[in-house]
Amino acid sequence: MRKISRDLRDFLEVKYHLYNQSYFIYNDPIVIPHSFTHKEDIEIAGFLVATIAWGQRSTILKNGFRLIELMDNSPYDFILNFKSKDLRNFDTFVHRTFNSIDCKYFLKALQHIYKKKGGLNKLFYDSLNVHNGDVGYAISTFRKTFFSLNYPERTLKHISDPIKNSSAKRMCMFLRWMVRRDKNVDFGIWTNISPKVLAIPLDVHSGRVSRSLGLLERKQNDWKAVMELTSNLRKFDPFDPVKYDFALFGLGINEKFH
Repeated sequence: MRKISRDLRDFLEVKYHLYNQSYFIYNDPIVIPHSFTHKEDIEIAGFLVATIAWGQRSTILKNGFRLIELMDNSPYDFILNFKSKDLRNFDTFVHRTFNSIDCKYFLKALQHIYKKKGGLNKLFYDSLNVHNGDVGYAISTFRKTFFSLNYPERTLKHISDPIKNSSAKRMCMFLRWMVRRDKNVDFGIWTNISPKVLAIPLDVHSGRVSRSLGLLERKQNDWKAVMELTSNLRKFDPFDPVKYDFALFGLGINEKFH
């Protein structure tokens, strides 16, 4: 790997500030949780939308807004109070391989988490404390709790496990949304968790750009690659390494950098 230079840091800082702007919201799945102001509404909407955030953006947005509409546009109130009969409304929901069976289990698991475990924020905070800030183990622990009910086998694939070397891109993205304190895009509503523990949401675009810049040697986009890339980004900003997700994403999507 080429030397991690000040010039590269300065380059990424410029691109971070270029792409970390409020206009980014409107064509991104994060626009859906930005429809809300209440903490629990934001995190529930964010979690569900992040879960289906793969494929064409227009389809993600359409299905994300539909999912929130099926929850009466009040995610937290719906999660706390829905009865089994209310889940019939989700019988026709589908986004790619995430279908009504998966959706209904996610809603039941979220209800369990908010009624029995103190909510998504507390569950992640406790998981991080147990694992001394290791976000990979925290995601894996969260996943075990999420699937502690009587779950359909097919639904397991919709939350990836870093301990099994998955990049867990969507979970890392969701955590970025919740934890980073940012006046433009990310919410920063989980103030009890430090941005320094986050891991980069790695996909084909950010992976390609990172390899071109000499930030990543590993060929596979897996958890080992996530750890390698995040470790290198911490050399530029140890307190907020995943802010460079904006730079890598913008370079890959907007500038076709390679």
